[in-house]
Amino acid sequence: MIKEEEDFSANLTGDDSTAEEAKQSWFKRMKKGILTSTKDKKDAPEGLWSKCPNCKYTCTISELAESKYVCPKCEYHHRIGSDEYFSIIFDDNEFTELFGNIRSKDKLGFVDLKPYGKRLEETYGKTDIHDSITVAHGRVHGHDLVVACMDFEFIGGSLGSVMGEKISRACDYCIEKKIPFMIINKSGGARMMESAFSLMQLAKTSGKLTLLSDAKVPYISLCTDPTFGGTTASFAMLGDIIIGEPGALIGFAGPRVIKETIKKDLPEGFQRSEFLLEHGFLDFIVGRKELKDKLANLLSLFRG
Repeated sequence: MIKEEEDFSANLTGDDSTAEEAKQSWFKRMKKGILTSTKDKKDAPEGLWSKCPNCKYTCTISELAESKYVCPKCEYHHRIGSDEYFSIIFDDNEFTELFGNIRSKDKLGFVDLKPYGKRLEETYGKTDIHDSITVAHGRVHGHDLVVACMDFEFIGGSLGSVMGEKISRACDYCIEKKIPFMIINKSGGARMMESAFSLMQLAKTSGKLTLLSDAKVPYISLCTDPTFGGTTASFAMLGDIIIGEPGALIGFAGPRVIKETIKKDLPEGFQRSEFLLEHGFLDFIVGRKELKDKLANLLSLFRG
């Protein structure tokens, strides 16, 4: 306090040296500046806010959940997993998970950037799910439905031996119970770490879906962003009814690979669900907000 009074008095009496010292004390930075690297900076706090990758609109996570994870401003459909889809589709978010004890194994001792076995263990810890697909039995406005939903965060939603086995068992379950079956596709394709074991699942699942068809049990395929590779080459395009989400990328090879192969520019909107609908690959496009009601109408039609 005495020092501040001396500095103030020095200003009044014109003592330049003391005044300069006082000025420096006022503007001296006590702490270092922000040292966060550019790559680590975030546009919004994680877990509180969500920023739309399409229009950049920012809203709270709770607001996004209320809108079925569809941007309130531009209707962009955010990528979501099985937990979110089940909460949207099933009545009161009540369902029974089926075949949840099946897990992938590293039968080939495959190594890329890291051993496949280690990659699996790390992914289990990060995602808290057992594999890239989860099967559940629940009700949609009172109608029974078995849903197999993929999780892209588990090694890109890749098609491996566990996914093929779960879909096969789900088909058997639906045939026995006479319950319609639905697959929510979200995958980058076959899981390279399982090699031929992965490729076998294309024929395995297609064969099981043929048995489902022979038993007159309806099968609905919902293609979301992205649906590519082995999934598109097999069960994703075998549905009695094939639905697409708005703006979803659906194809076998990606647009960049196709463009580099044919050395030509691709049509605008190529491989988007709207493009596929126009060219007859989809039956219709349904937004997430209308999905449950649309499914209930279809299930009612199947029963009638």
